[in-house]
Amino acid sequence: MKKTVKVIVSGLAFFVLLATVAGCSILKLSPQFGAEAEGARLQAMQQSPNYKDGQFQNPVETNMDIGFMGYMKLLRTRLFGESDNQLPQKPIPVRAINPKRFNNTQDTATIVTWLGHSAFIVEIDGKRLLLDPMMGDIASPFSFIGPERFSALPITAEELPPLDAVLISHDHYDHLDYGSIIILNEKTGHFFVALGVGAHLQRWGVPAEKITEMDWWQEVNYKGLILAATPSRHFSGRGLSDRMQTLWTSWAILGKEKRIFFSGDSGYFDGFKAIGEKYGPFDITLMECGQYNELWPNIHMMPEQTVQAHLDLKGKLLMPIHWGAFALAMHSWTDPIERVTAEATKLNVPMTTPMIGQSIVLGKKAPVKRWWRE
Repeated sequence: MKKTVKVIVSGLAFFVLLATVAGCSILKLSPQFGAEAEGARLQAMQQSPNYKDGQFQNPVETNMDIGFMGYMKLLRTRLFGESDNQLPQKPIPVRAINPKRFNNTQDTATIVTWLGHSAFIVEIDGKRLLLDPMMGDIASPFSFIGPERFSALPITAEELPPLDAVLISHDHYDHLDYGSIIILNEKTGHFFVALGVGAHLQRWGVPAEKITEMDWWQEVNYKGLILAATPSRHFSGRGLSDRMQTLWTSWAILGKEKRIFFSGDSGYFDGFKAIGEKYGPFDITLMECGQYNELWPNIHMMPEQTVQAHLDLKGKLLMPIHWGAFALAMHSWTDPIERVTAEATKLNVPMTTPMIGQSIVLGKKAPVKRWWRE
């Protein structure tokens, strides 16, 4: 009985959230929704080869309409589906990060530290980057409703050290968090984002001179690092009236010796091969493997596709991401990591599975413990 009530409440809350987002995004009363591009920013977006008919387009034809029956199936699953395993039954292990660790920046080691979901600290060539810094407790424009974080953060946004740059893949709430940006603004040297996303940041107080917006295949040399915005197959939007009004991207981070690929969110497509040909091989790929469903197969990869995309990218070490923090789809919380582990084992693909807060030192340390089974 308790389970049924919990599932029904969760389902009703989901649709209340949609209705609330729809209303508020029209009224644009809350800063959490960000801002629409206008003026020179909008003109630059409209000149992009990836912008057509008033919105950005995917690199390949991508049907995102789940249809009326799809919504009914989603509602039925939300209300009556088996959902006990969507959340862990007990707190999952998290490796707390001591902020003092960052007092001595290492110029030689390349260190990748998972903060949960798709958020990472990347230390490369003596520079410190933060990727998709969703450091909040709820992936929603509201504090009272929406997907709640089920894993602890290893370090808070306030505790993070000064950052050379923040890279943002797209403007969905589980990747771009208003509260996190407010805190990170003063300690971040520069923000690199996809076209149009800068409008959100400026509304939140980030100076225009600290923002660089990039289109697919554009590169910048930032303090000796090459940062390349690369294509992905997804969509954008923070309400129901701004879908695909900003661009979404993946990132290639190229250091003196090490190369890192960060997928952001993406369905599988041939573009991974093109990225691998241009920027690979990658020493590590940070690849989304969660929040998938048969209703939206084009915008999120199935875990088996995650492994194939890693191979397309000419990756050496695979790190599965986009799981372990939020339940945004109907699968169990461990289904993504179990399936991607099985496929990587089948294809003999080296894979690392650190706990949240645990670091990977490229070429030296790559945790492989299957901690989620404990």
